[in-house]
Amino acid sequence: MRLTICVAAAFVLSTGTTQAAAKAAPFEIKHTTWTFVDPGKKVKAIESVDADGNYIENAVSGKHIDHGTSVMKDGKACFTSAMTKEGEVCWTTLPHALKIGHSFVTTNDKGEKLKVTRVAYAQQKMPK
Repeated sequence: MRLTICVAAAFVLSTGTTQAAAKAAPFEIKHTTWTFVDPGKKVKAIESVDADGNYIENAVSGKHIDHGTSVMKDGKACFTSAMTKEGEVCWTTLPHALKIGHSFVTTNDKGEKLKVTRVAYAQQKMPK
């Protein structure tokens, strides 16, 4: 009887695994780090989003550029700066997770484009 249950469970798990493998993991912004050239500051920047959705953007040189909160909405990564009055700015994403070292061009709601590269997660710190 135990063998029958184990075989049946293995069949169910293998069927579910096949279906899950066919679907790529959705894009998620939390707990990721990205590099890009900040269009406003014209400097190479690194931005990390922690597990709670808080982001910090610093120039690679270490200078603080921006910080605030981020959320995923309708397949877009949306950021609200704590330093400006611009309000929420949403950027297109891919329909799947992006591997470390890979890049893509994202477009915000105003039509501005930005090439971003995913890098290994590195928690950024607020300046003192």
